[in-house]
Amino acid sequence: MPVDSIVSTADTSLLESSGRAPVAPVVERERHMNWALKALLPIAAVLVNGLLLFVLVSSSLEPGPRNNVIAVAAGGALVICAAVLVVFSFSVRRPMLELQEKIARVRLGDMDVRVNFAGRNDEIGDLGRDFNDMVQQLKASQAEIQRLHQSQMSRAEHFATLGELAAGLAHEIRNPLAGIAGVLEIVGRDLPENSPARAVMADAKQEAVQINRILSDLLETARPRQPQFRPADLVATAEHAVGFARQQAITKRIHIELEAKRELPAVDHDPNQINQVLLNLLLNAVQSMDKPGTVHVSLDVDDAAEYAMITVADEGKGIPPEHIHNIFRPFFTTKGHGTGLGLSLARRTIEAHGGKIEVTSEVGKGTCFVISLPVQRKS
Repeated sequence: MPVDSIVSTADTSLLESSGRAPVAPVVERERHMNWALKALLPIAAVLVNGLLLFVLVSSSLEPGPRNNVIAVAAGGALVICAAVLVVFSFSVRRPMLELQEKIARVRLGDMDVRVNFAGRNDEIGDLGRDFNDMVQQLKASQAEIQRLHQSQMSRAEHFATLGELAAGLAHEIRNPLAGIAGVLEIVGRDLPENSPARAVMADAKQEAVQINRILSDLLETARPRQPQFRPADLVATAEHAVGFARQQAITKRIHIELEAKRELPAVDHDPNQINQVLLNLLLNAVQSMDKPGTVHVSLDVDDAAEYAMITVADEGKGIPPEHIHNIFRPFFTTKGHGTGLGLSLARRTIEAHGGKIEVTSEVGKGTCFVISLPVQRKS
């Protein structure tokens, strides 16, 4: 039987037994020599050489018997080649065709496919079992990805609703709050110098400022402002934030050190937004320290001058390991006061600058935040 006929028969029988039409390959495959020819060529070469050797050996026979022996040997060689090809067709070709078809179905999204030759006790069976295991793992991974996607979509809708609510409440509260702050200022000016109510009024004004800051954070969360990039001195931005934070730290006898380890080039950033990020980190550092100490702020640039790094390290209580992965989530806080929006806004601001913010912490020893900002913004 011709080689092409045997291969064609094997292909047709496989597709008929599967009950499906052939699946067209998704990608164009490079043309290569048929596997049957590759298998038959060395066998045919051995048989031909053997046949030639047999002819030479049988040359001493008479013409009639010699021709008969040669014909029988040639027929035997053809029978052996055909038998080998049939064996290969059923033991190798059929599983490979089935595997190719199932891979095409997996590529189209069908994760329920399984190969039928996985029960064989040979290398082909091992291949089938590995393929079935791989598809099962892909199916489980796909289900997990869909679950996480659905969870993230639900959270996104939740935060969108909260954002709209926060924006509306912030506008409704800010106007009365401004009136209350104005009244407190007027009443405070009219009080006698030695009146004990002056201290109460000062605390009340401080609380009003705190409420206004919370409302600002809520508005920033609901409607974030796009950074206004310009090449600017990052050291000057850090100095501005440190100057404000020192006013809060001085009452707790906490010293804030600022160090530029090397000269920094101008960095593309929004000074106001980066100032707010640093101020938030510094105030958190001061609040985490129950005793006098030092907050270290350092600026550096990598060797390739592609990224500028700002490090804020404190000597405070530290963050427990079970909380450190949640500190950048909106509304997550371990403090008795605050909204839990500061670090969430900080990360969003840094990511809007094309950078990243990382944190390491050890309970009882302190926390270290590292901000990386690209020196030149990618367009």
